[in-house]
Amino acid sequence: MSGFALAGGIAGGVGLFLLGMWLMTDGLKLAAGPALERVLANSTRTRLRGLASGIMVTALVQSSTAVTVATIGFVNAGLMNLSQALWVLFGANVGTTMTGWLVALVGLQFKIEALALPLIGLGMVLRLTGERSRRGALGMALAGFGVLFLGIDLLRESFTGLADGFALPEGGGVLATAGQVLIGILLTVLMQSSSASLTIALTAAQGGLLTPQGAAAVVIGANIGTTLTAIIAAIGATSAARRAAAAHVIFNLLTGVVALLLLPWLIALIVLISDGLGLESAPAAQVALFHTAFNLLGVILIWPFASRLTCFLEARFRQAEEDDARPRHIDRTVLAVPTLAIDALEREVRRMGGLALQCIGTALSSAGGRLEQRRNSVDALGHAIAGFIVEVNRTGMSGDNAQRLPELLRAARYYEAAAGQAAEAAAAAGEASAASKAGLPEAVFSAFRETSAALLSAVHPLDGNETAAEREAALRTFEAAYQDLKAELLRLGATGALRVGDMDALLRSASALRRALEQAWKAAQLLDAPRGNHAAS
Repeated sequence: MSGFALAGGIAGGVGLFLLGMWLMTDGLKLAAGPALERVLANSTRTRLRGLASGIMVTALVQSSTAVTVATIGFVNAGLMNLSQALWVLFGANVGTTMTGWLVALVGLQFKIEALALPLIGLGMVLRLTGERSRRGALGMALAGFGVLFLGIDLLRESFTGLADGFALPEGGGVLATAGQVLIGILLTVLMQSSSASLTIALTAAQGGLLTPQGAAAVVIGANIGTTLTAIIAAIGATSAARRAAAAHVIFNLLTGVVALLLLPWLIALIVLISDGLGLESAPAAQVALFHTAFNLLGVILIWPFASRLTCFLEARFRQAEEDDARPRHIDRTVLAVPTLAIDALEREVRRMGGLALQCIGTALSSAGGRLEQRRNSVDALGHAIAGFIVEVNRTGMSGDNAQRLPELLRAARYYEAAAGQAAEAAAAAGEASAASKAGLPEAVFSAFRETSAALLSAVHPLDGNETAAEREAALRTFEAAYQDLKAELLRLGATGALRVGDMDALLRSASALRRALEQAWKAAQLLDAPRGNHAAS
């Protein structure tokens, strides 16, 4: 085989593998999105259950990224604390080893065409007959499996016989091992996929280019290489995402260093176990076994220090949480799972609503305070939410989720308008003289403030538990109090008891507060309405 054909075969094999992995994981994430949420939300009460959930779900969807994103979403929503989340993340590292077993026991042991081509054909039939449905997503996953196996087969053919004319760093010396680890790191960084690096190591071991120990060192390098991807993904992400990335980096670096120090003894143990399982003639299976043992070793190492690690991470990355204008729930990481992206978007809109209602409360109390700062935060969040919705629209999603997007955007716009009206109300109230406001009848103002506060509580997007009917009743009561206040201010202005300029300023302030509360009411009705039911106009 010529050098050009060899390079083309390896590049094509890697490309087909990555394409198949992308199709497979995207399809599985879309098909298993709701199940992914249910399993993770209900199976993390203990360390072992969290670990098992991470392993099981990652093996199911073949994407530790999807599991990490779902876990971050649950932490952001308060459904899972950081301590529980860490064990799911560690389990996800173990779950990724299923890819190695898939390659070693299926991709490198059977005639690929007999399995891959029918999978591609069946997958595309399901995809074409069930587009934007779970059946179509499953079809995309099956087609991805087929393409992935074709990529493995092309790599295997390219590596066959290459051992005679091509040399990779061999031996167990320090320099050779360092070279092998560096290869694993570079492959992962260049291809942005530890699974692709692992597949190359498995096929190279099966083809005789690498000894089991050399392939194991490449696997360690691939795991270390994923930490760079995690660090890059955490830039500009939410605090929960950065804590998850930090846990991933610590886990993989700790495991990698210890595994390198123990590598000769670990390989001896793996060979012994392989002989007992009848895998002595399957080098790729031995490497897959090492990959699993390597990640289990990481779990054992981190177990005694998990509580301290949780405390350490919780004390980090707090600055973003103190910045109201910065999103806490939405970032590019959650785009990997559309269902979770919608949930994260709704949580961000509700948090934005909480800030908008704080603006209204500040205007009602005439306390000034941080009203302008909070209004700016609401505006910034509105821009971030609008940009995120554009990103979500580019991903595949079900009809219900696609219909929810414009509803959430409308709610965000209502909250932006509410914050703006609150600022106008405070500015108008500031125009009236203190002497005029001090001489006004307290009874009318008291009723207006009380009904405003009651409506504010009823429409709160985070704390309010009222039904739509109860919110509507609160709105009617507030409207009656507003009309009473308006009539009283006009009477006082007409009789000369209140300067006309002050009367106008107070009327404008009350009117702006009324519009702000109406906007907040519309948003609350929209957020709590059944999906697809436009409750506010």
